[in-house]
Amino acid sequence: MKKNPASPRCYYKTMPSPVGRLTLVANDRGLAAVLWEDDDPKRVRLGDLQENKTHPVLVETERQLRDYFEGRLEKFSLKLDFTGTEFQKQVWAALLTIPFGETRSYAQVAEQIGNPAAVRAVGAANGRNPISIIAPCHRVIGSNGKLTGFAGGMEAKAFLLKLEARELDLRQ
Repeated sequence: MKKNPASPRCYYKTMPSPVGRLTLVANDRGLAAVLWEDDDPKRVRLGDLQENKTHPVLVETERQLRDYFEGRLEKFSLKLDFTGTEFQKQVWAALLTIPFGETRSYAQVAEQIGNPAAVRAVGAANGRNPISIIAPCHRVIGSNGKLTGFAGGMEAKAFLLKLEARELDLRQ
């Protein structure tokens, strides 16, 4: 059977973190996902995964995430392999431009991608971000400055923002 080049074989490993067990997923093109412990399997569809604790992308991702959680890393330098629609990829690319310790509203992200009316669609794309933490969807908050939905849970979102030392209204 011919292998589909659009869907490369994916490998995974898990790692403990202050926000729960994370599942790191990569292929030979780069990091494909960082999934939460209780992630909805329909949120990010990856197909069959093969465990590989020594895959170089996964080993480097774990190292950088540990450094991030220990306060030694503010910007990730990993090759990413996003799978999604063109609109989702635009939103996820915009997430990568939000500096450490800063936040943006969904409306600001919609403006940034040149589609100011797409606030709800930006929210939906943000919720399907497959590469959590590294593509920092936790840095997107409501226009009122309050935390809004997050695949990893509101407690994890608050933790990540506090880790980045942002003074925010962390009430839901």
